[in-house]
Amino acid sequence: MKKFAVIGLGKFGFHVAKALYEDGNEVIAIDIDKSRVQAIDPHCTEAVVLNSTDREALKSLGLENMDGVLVSTGTKISISILICLYLQEIGVKKILAKALDDDHEKILKRVGATEIIHPERDMALRISRSLSRPNVLDFIPLSDDFDLLQVGPPREFIGKNLKEINLRAKYNVHIIAIKELVPENFLLVPPASFVIKDSDILIMLGKSDDIKKIKALK
Repeated sequence: MKKFAVIGLGKFGFHVAKALYEDGNEVIAIDIDKSRVQAIDPHCTEAVVLNSTDREALKSLGLENMDGVLVSTGTKISISILICLYLQEIGVKKILAKALDDDHEKILKRVGATEIIHPERDMALRISRSLSRPNVLDFIPLSDDFDLLQVGPPREFIGKNLKEINLRAKYNVHIIAIKELVPENFLLVPPASFVIKDSDILIMLGKSDDIKKIKALK
């Protein structure tokens, strides 16, 4: 189980927090608007009314212990910039921030954001690819019970080959590809003799509940 915080509970922040929680993660949802906090309360681990531009109040939440913090604070650019700066100073390692445009993105990166999200642009790209390249596996719509996703290898997988791990028999999950980062390489349908390294990314296909069991091994 991972721990996340979502700061800013507009439509985007609300749905991200809800989805993370439904996926079995601990989620702290934060907003200055009490009505938004009340709305997300049934769909998160903890809902907090807080002014996130108050550095000391933000620090009191222990966000440095989170696996990731998402900043999604609407159209007030200065607020998201200030929050990202404080999160970096607090010691948050992974800061995801919603950007309004390219200039906003540049500033967010300079003050500590490690990953930038453009919701409208990203969704437009996904839809365009699904229309122009309908046979690409990454964009085939799966049923609600199945997931196709990238997973970092659990510790007990590292140094073992795929035959030893035997995911299909133990978890009913298939590794359909492996993305090697050192050196960079993409291996489609890897052989049973492939030995997993800690720098590899495993692309898995299987039932959501089965994949969650593997993710829980970390």
